[in-house]
Amino acid sequence: MPVPQRVNFLVVGILPAHESLVENGATSLFNRIRSNWEFRECESFGRLSMRAKILNLKSQEVWVKEVIKNLSEFRKRRIAPLLLSILWLCAIAWVGFLWNLGNIGLVDETEPLFAEAARQMTVRGDWITPYFNGETRFDKPPLIYWLMAVAYRTLGVNEWAVRLPSALCAIGLTCLGFYTLSKEEGRRKKEEGRQNEEEAKSPPSDTPRLGHSPNLPIFFSTPWIGAALIALNPQTIAWGRTGVSDMLLVGCMCSALLAFFLGYTLEEQREKAELSPLSASRFPNKWYLTFYVLIALAILAKGPVGIVVPALIVGSFGLYLGNFRQLWREMRPVSGILIILAIALPWYILVILDNGQTYIDSFFGYHNFQRFTGVVNKHSAPWYFYFFVVLVGFAPWSIYLPVAIARTRFWQRSYWRRQPRSAQLSLFALFWFGCIFGFFTIAVTKLPSYVLPLIPAAAILVTLLWSDIIAGNEPENRRIKLEKKPNSLPRGLLATYIFNVVFLLIIAGATFYCYNWLGDDPAMPNFPQAIQQSGLLIVGGTIWIITAVAIALLLWKRQQRWILVANLIGLVAFIIFGLTPAYKVVDINRQLPLRQLAQVAVQQKLPGEEFIMVGFWKPSLVFYTQEPVTYYRSVTKAIDYIKESKNPTSPSILLLGYPEKFVQLGLQPNQYQLLDSRGAYQLARVPRQAFR
Repeated sequence: MPVPQRVNFLVVGILPAHESLVENGATSLFNRIRSNWEFRECESFGRLSMRAKILNLKSQEVWVKEVIKNLSEFRKRRIAPLLLSILWLCAIAWVGFLWNLGNIGLVDETEPLFAEAARQMTVRGDWITPYFNGETRFDKPPLIYWLMAVAYRTLGVNEWAVRLPSALCAIGLTCLGFYTLSKEEGRRKKEEGRQNEEEAKSPPSDTPRLGHSPNLPIFFSTPWIGAALIALNPQTIAWGRTGVSDMLLVGCMCSALLAFFLGYTLEEQREKAELSPLSASRFPNKWYLTFYVLIALAILAKGPVGIVVPALIVGSFGLYLGNFRQLWREMRPVSGILIILAIALPWYILVILDNGQTYIDSFFGYHNFQRFTGVVNKHSAPWYFYFFVVLVGFAPWSIYLPVAIARTRFWQRSYWRRQPRSAQLSLFALFWFGCIFGFFTIAVTKLPSYVLPLIPAAAILVTLLWSDIIAGNEPENRRIKLEKKPNSLPRGLLATYIFNVVFLLIIAGATFYCYNWLGDDPAMPNFPQAIQQSGLLIVGGTIWIITAVAIALLLWKRQQRWILVANLIGLVAFIIFGLTPAYKVVDINRQLPLRQLAQVAVQQKLPGEEFIMVGFWKPSLVFYTQEPVTYYRSVTKAIDYIKESKNPTSPSILLLGYPEKFVQLGLQPNQYQLLDSRGAYQLARVPRQAFR
């Protein structure tokens, strides 16, 4: 039950016992208490007793007992939905992020870089400058390394500890999204209650009431749908299970944006409650403070983008609504900047003092400015790249995004400026989505993970669309006076429903035949045959075909609200029976041979013997051997290095590479000792004299 309804319940329960108060003209006092309860959510005996004394109520003791009785009944009525919501969030978190989190090895090439940098941070005791393989690593700020290091101390150095920070960030974002959407649902129910009161006072009409929310099961509620859409999509699941800084940035940045909107609506609630605005004080309200703290953490997670993008979103949102100056006063930016600097600046000062211009050029120059203005590491793509990323990365919900965006009516600026702040969540989500999409489309370097922060905004937009579909609501400018048939299909959504079926059939076909496109990785040449023989492609494709057929039947039966459930069940089934087992097949063919050879190398390595990898870059070897590894992609450079290096303590080296690399190095089988061969790799001990 939302807070406003809770207040109505309390006041209605109290007033019959104190009718004399109304007769004495105390109605206004009760209205003030009601407003204060709506904002402060007072439930304790002490606070209620204090308010009774202020009003000089004669029957104070009876009044307070009546309130406590009503509160007790309220708690009994709320305990079941609360427990179900907690169980729902736990189920989402388990399926999306925690189940089998550490059951596969680290995936080359990015994940081991973060994992090993965090491990070396704990070994070296240097919590300022990150290192990998004995060299400084200035790609990312230290927050992800710190969190991994804490997990190492708690869980040990393993895959679970590497990925746990990302999983917890995804779970935290999902929970805050659930809370924000629960506020939106409360606002909608309050608005519906107000409409019911107005209709009760007005004379009866032959025109049917549109936009009525039926008494639906709890799993059709807005926060339940929103939590599922925020968490259960390919992009969020993939990065929430990967030990890199992307999900940490998303968790901090997107949680900050949700905190901003909660603070934005909180100011409106204070004004309605006739309380003094916090904007008149030195500090912003609690949610704005949370916004600033999370922005500082986002800067420590991935750098300046953690503040540039949220500032762009909030600023454009305020300018569109024409309340930017008011927002500026409310948010107290001077205090906010001081908070951000106090949290984020010390590490940047210390790392610059330790490393000087080298750090500035590498982090700010190469990994930030140059990524935006030029192509880095050959990560280029056409301007329409992110349209495909969002379509696939947010599937199957992405097909509803165009309709969800259109239903915001963002072109009607005067309409939105008349709306209360609490009713502007969809507009804010649209600015959130559009600013991130446009910002990274302009950037020259492009990667799929760059638009990960817009996924929660897309989830909110689609959630609000489905809430309207399930409740039978239509926008005001589309309402008609003709009576509608029960469960009739909205005409504007019919094409989207049909495309939902076609899209799932396309995914099913791609799943059946994708083994033909999986033979490009030389690290797992037998993977196409392995994945085909596992039967997982048939299972995955069949799941999507069944889902498409189910949606087609629901369309035929005019049961459109169950289309959401069909999509969700199909996605969860694909995750459990198709995607997660496929991870294991990939690990067995791609990463397991390297882990096994790393163990052999640790056992066979002689004192002072150098470990060299030729032809490819697999940083997981450094993590699993916990020893330095020398990498050379070029065979010629590897030969030159071995010839020029002088190591009197060891006359041999450990060499890891593809069999053809040994041939390219000019080595004959009788010139080296083959220690082991796994997958596409072989490990050998080679005398240095073989290269003379």
